[in-house]
Amino acid sequence: MSMPRTTGAVTGRFHIDDLVLEVSKSVDRRRWNETHYEAFIDELCGAREYQKDAIRAALRFLLGGEYKTLRELAQANFDKNQVLREKYGTFANMEKKLQLPDFMSASLDLATGTGKSYVMYGIAAIMLAEGAVDRVLVLGPSTTIEEGLTKKFEELASDTDLRDLLPPTAVISTPKIINADESIVPGSICIENYHAVLAHVRSSIRDSLVGKGDRTLVLNDEAHHIANETGTAAGKWKEFLTDPEFGFHRIIGVSGTCYIKDEYFSDVINRYSLRQAMEEHFVKKVRYVAEMPASNLPTEEKWQLITNHHEEIRKVVKAQNIRPLTIVVTRNITACEDVAEEFRHYLSENLELTDPEIEEKVLVVHSKSPDLIQLSTVDNPSSRVEWIFSVSMLNEGWDVSRVFQIVPHEKRAFESKLLISQVLGRGLRIPEGWKGQPEVTVFNHDRWSEDIKHLVSEVMDFDKRIPTFPVSSSNFNFELVNVKYEPKPYFEQVIPRAAPYKLFEKGYVDMATEQGVQEVRIEFEDAATRTRSEWRTRVEHKTYSPEEVAQVMYQRLEDLPEEDSKFYTNQFGVAELEKVVRLSMEKAKNKVITESMRQKFLSALGTLQRKTTQMVRYDFTPTEYPTILTLERPQESASASELKATKTLFLTSETAASIPDEYIDAYEEISEQGSGYRTIPVPNKYDFKTPLNAVIADHEPEKKFIKELLLPENHAHITAWIKSTPIGFYEIEYSWRKGEHLKRSRFSPDFFIKIGPLLVVVETKGDEELREPSPENPKKYEYALKHFEHLNEHLHKKDIDVHYQFHFLTPTDFSTFFQCLRDGNISGYRSKLDVRLSEPGS
Repeated sequence: MSMPRTTGAVTGRFHIDDLVLEVSKSVDRRRWNETHYEAFIDELCGAREYQKDAIRAALRFLLGGEYKTLRELAQANFDKNQVLREKYGTFANMEKKLQLPDFMSASLDLATGTGKSYVMYGIAAIMLAEGAVDRVLVLGPSTTIEEGLTKKFEELASDTDLRDLLPPTAVISTPKIINADESIVPGSICIENYHAVLAHVRSSIRDSLVGKGDRTLVLNDEAHHIANETGTAAGKWKEFLTDPEFGFHRIIGVSGTCYIKDEYFSDVINRYSLRQAMEEHFVKKVRYVAEMPASNLPTEEKWQLITNHHEEIRKVVKAQNIRPLTIVVTRNITACEDVAEEFRHYLSENLELTDPEIEEKVLVVHSKSPDLIQLSTVDNPSSRVEWIFSVSMLNEGWDVSRVFQIVPHEKRAFESKLLISQVLGRGLRIPEGWKGQPEVTVFNHDRWSEDIKHLVSEVMDFDKRIPTFPVSSSNFNFELVNVKYEPKPYFEQVIPRAAPYKLFEKGYVDMATEQGVQEVRIEFEDAATRTRSEWRTRVEHKTYSPEEVAQVMYQRLEDLPEEDSKFYTNQFGVAELEKVVRLSMEKAKNKVITESMRQKFLSALGTLQRKTTQMVRYDFTPTEYPTILTLERPQESASASELKATKTLFLTSETAASIPDEYIDAYEEISEQGSGYRTIPVPNKYDFKTPLNAVIADHEPEKKFIKELLLPENHAHITAWIKSTPIGFYEIEYSWRKGEHLKRSRFSPDFFIKIGPLLVVVETKGDEELREPSPENPKKYEYALKHFEHLNEHLHKKDIDVHYQFHFLTPTDFSTFFQCLRDGNISGYRSKLDVRLSEPGS
């Protein structure tokens, strides 16, 4: 009885490798003797042993005589494979999952970019040489695939050295490679896209093969289309295969995505995974964005990141005399055209390229594009194309070796295993003559990184847990002070003013601290090894002068209704508005005005339409100031399944020694490198300036913030820090209106950072809060500010040299926050979310 293996990708509770059907190696050599073709297979496949294994498995199944149908093969495996019995329960359940149980039909799972055409040609050529069939029909889902296969098959069929290695008894040694515009005669291999088999399409296939299916081998390339696209035109493909008019019996499908939705094929007889292909250097390494702090950059600045990385790649590939190619993948034709035009404008405005230069560098590829004809020449040394904008579904079957960067423009172009596989597949081929193993970078949004991991291994949940808690002997324990008071909520009505509002009552606009040039640090993760690497670059924000902003503000005032316009422009000429702008910059410690700041100045004019509001207020009357020790922070734990999904565990070389005995097995499994759990080892324990034995990040913003705390340039300015727990440690009371009800709640800020006598308290949120804050967060912010104001007054009266400062932070502000910390300017810092939550009506 076979037992489950412990390596390989997993699907649900099962390793994919354990779902592959084993074809018996017990073969009657009088029926099939594969040794006669070993020399031919060796010459065809070279060092690519996985291709040889796939060819042998298919031929043993088709010619070995052990099975009459796929059903018999599946039954034999079900009887001896414990994993299959656990997965399906009964053979009847497994049988329901078989696509073509009454046929000699099976699938080969070969990772995209590993040379499926060699495998298909080997099977076709040997079946013809052996005389097992007279004809071979090769079907694919697109004309691109048809053209690629035809070219490869013609090249191999005309290779005399390869042909001479067929045994002397070969019935057909030189197959004729044709398409469906001529009759499929004995000795031919017909290559077509599946549209040619449809009943209403005029081609030679249907007429040539009526009643000849028993002597015909059918090979289906990208066979996942047959299983997934029932009810569509592609669904007719399967109807053709099963039509008794033809009587096909031998059918082999090949795909790099053997899934029906998320369910692995039940008829796979050989598998070579993308992970194996990467580890064995047959394709490029794939790395993708795991973390990107600048997650809500304006469009122009996102293009800066992508073009900066393209130029970094140019430096690497220059020695190989290769021009790098970046593919931008969109979801449909409209998006493809729009995004390409947006990029052309960026190249013109920011890189100062001329229209002819842009024309030769940028290609737009979709079914209606005039550029489509150039696609086949992109890999030529003379091609100057460096940027291709493509619709995702057109990518299948098109391989260019100089692709080194792939940019999914939006998640819908990259949200299924099928699409991910197709997109990555465009960049996996290694350029001829390349020494070593190059890599292709997927410049995805960091929120999509988990989707890419499913190409390598799927998530497997466990109920094991890892605890985190303060260590009493740590030198990083410190004290906190809280405030307790009796909550007394009341409502305050804001009465509308009869006269026009007075603009800029404080003389300035409250805004976040920003910089003209932002340092961006991006972490890439290797798809096979899960190791990470870091890339740093700089993004230059578009900036404006105070005069320019004042002019635009004045124009907005002029656009008001005549009476209001006259009232406000008399008060605020361009010079007065410029003073407001400059004072605002001074208050926020800003030396430049970025686009987001410019919008902030313009939105400040929106107070002219401010409506009547009812505000919930809180009468703060402190009653007690209790001291809290970090050593009192409650234990917190994360399950293994959470560490597979959303949470991340930070650990050091000393973490293992602190883990209680009952958790040791789980810890060893979870902390093992390459296990697939979301763990981040901290190499130097002295960088871990927290009293906790390990730290759990509950979501991505927390994880990114902790990584910033651990950077040498940042932790050098930090005395100690601790991550709080959701309840039971340091809680702040607040009240907010939920619907028609006044709701009292408590919240626990995420982080307490001790910087000498300053204690910076941080609550982390996602960047989406900048667009539309959750209804309770403005009140959290209001009450927290009042809370720490009372606390600071108390400490000052007691002559205690400690000061608290509170912030709401999102990842977009992490870079500026820590730069202010390094520069010693943190005391005057304001984040974008601080400002957003303090706006009237928030």
